[in-house]
Amino acid sequence: MLNAILYWLNTGIPWRDLPERYGPWQSVYSRFRSWTQANVWEEIFHALIAQDLVDETTLMLDSTTMKVHQHGSGAKKGAAARKPDGAEED
Repeated sequence: MLNAILYWLNTGIPWRDLPERYGPWQSVYSRFRSWTQANVWEEIFHALIAQDLVDETTLMLDSTTMKVHQHGSGAKKGAAARKPDGAEED
């Protein structure tokens, strides 16, 4: 189960695309969610830090895997030229 979660974290694939060798993706997802809600991951990170196996700078998010929905990619054209209501003209 842990290997499946680590695989998902490393690849960034959708849950449904987990290889069959890890079992049903729903089982892996359920375990990941329950561990997240129970703060298991935070406890693991604190234990690794306490044992000097990693430091705070090692634990980070890779923002290159973050994706924005197509409708959240920017403001409408011309919005930069308009001033907000109540703003003074230069």
